[in-house]
Amino acid sequence: MLRPAIIAWISLSLFALASGEKAQRPKVFGVAFVRIKAIDFQKSSETYTKILGLRSGTNGCINVANPCFVVNASQHIELTQAHQGDSGSWLDEIAFRTSSASGMRDYLLAQRIPVSELKNSPHGNPFIETRDPEGNCIAFVQTPSEVSVSRIAQNQISSHLFHAGFVVKDLKLMKHFYMDQLGFRLYWKGGFKDLPPGTPEKDSDIDWFEIQVPNGSDWVEFMLNIPANADHRELGVQNHFCLGVPNMQKAIDQLHKNGLAPDSKLADDKSEIGRDGKWQFDIFDPDLTRIELMEPTPAKDPCCNRYTAPHAKL
Repeated sequence: MLRPAIIAWISLSLFALASGEKAQRPKVFGVAFVRIKAIDFQKSSETYTKILGLRSGTNGCINVANPCFVVNASQHIELTQAHQGDSGSWLDEIAFRTSSASGMRDYLLAQRIPVSELKNSPHGNPFIETRDPEGNCIAFVQTPSEVSVSRIAQNQISSHLFHAGFVVKDLKLMKHFYMDQLGFRLYWKGGFKDLPPGTPEKDSDIDWFEIQVPNGSDWVEFMLNIPANADHRELGVQNHFCLGVPNMQKAIDQLHKNGLAPDSKLADDKSEIGRDGKWQFDIFDPDLTRIELMEPTPAKDPCCNRYTAPHAKL
């Protein structure tokens, strides 16, 4: 005879399965916004408005109380108040654009994933919030399917928020949530070291694991093998976001025109081709959160594995 606890577990599983069949997962088109912790709003705002050339007060930043910076008509960056000594990730939240916030809520509940009530953003778009298995806060905002790129200012460095990355401890657990349940797909994966030809690949050999949204080209980057005792500076490097640029040298030249000192301690010395084969350049906000600039397509073959999904477009 089955024990009552086993019967209850089977009943719950069958309920979740039946509910999951009824609740279809809405489309997920891309990144809507990232929210970053900042201690001094005025000081941080100078990085986003002056150095990066981003505007505020329009599109997704309408009626937002804290500093907010428009990347394009469908994507923006928000700041939230931090305090000296705050630990952990200063990448406070990542939001994704979806075809239906209410439909996504029904789907997540059918998957037995806790989720907030349906809310309305300050500029009127419905959204929901939840957390992934490692506690990262993510949101789903109902928006049009395509990124609407409004005319950008002459000094604006980028008009597309490509991806956000954060420290991941349990790759298998996070793959199940993002890929099996949310439908994200592998984009690229690689590591610091090259493995000999024919060597079986292990999770421990991978330092970056990138997954694209199901219905677009934006992606999330899992930062793997990070020490548990990583300090604030190291976590600022790992928990980051990325802005796409069509030409890296022109972007760097514009950064300097916008006021980035050539010898700034908050920027790399020079651009480089990363292990993924793409030109990259890093600057940091005053709280040491990394802002990565990246060209959309690789300049050479990636180090370790081929790309398995289309590249983002500008």
